[in-house]
Amino acid sequence: MTSSGSGSARLQVNPLAPRVDQRAVSPRGAGPRPIGPAHGHETEQLLRALALRAIEVIAGARDLEQLARWVTDDVYAHLHIRVTIASRARAITGIVAERPRLWIDQVKTWPTETGGFNAVIVVYDKRRAHVVSLQLEALDQRWRATVLVVL
Repeated sequence: MTSSGSGSARLQVNPLAPRVDQRAVSPRGAGPRPIGPAHGHETEQLLRALALRAIEVIAGARDLEQLARWVTDDVYAHLHIRVTIASRARAITGIVAERPRLWIDQVKTWPTETGGFNAVIVVYDKRRAHVVSLQLEALDQRWRATVLVVL
């Protein structure tokens, strides 16, 4: 605390420090979420990483277990089905799973009413474009994908 010339105490607040919005308590009990200027950049990086990793998992280049921490049980079950179908198709056609070379073209994000984020990410590989739709929610004091669809 610092004192001003009039004798009243004033609290110094760093405008760049993350703030906690006490009104943003999730109905699922996630607790308060930090908000601040760097929050959007960190969220976009997470969205980008999840989109790339989901495509790598479906391509067979990454283990599905690596995404378990970042997705809900429903999303994990959906991805497990996609991975099983893709691996059976590779076995039938004789295609060997290899790490795809991916790059992201566009990321469109917008906030949800619950304090999370929706995103649509366009990802390209050498053969085609993929569209990944994600919804992030703060669950258990961290971001988790509650919806993840790869088209």
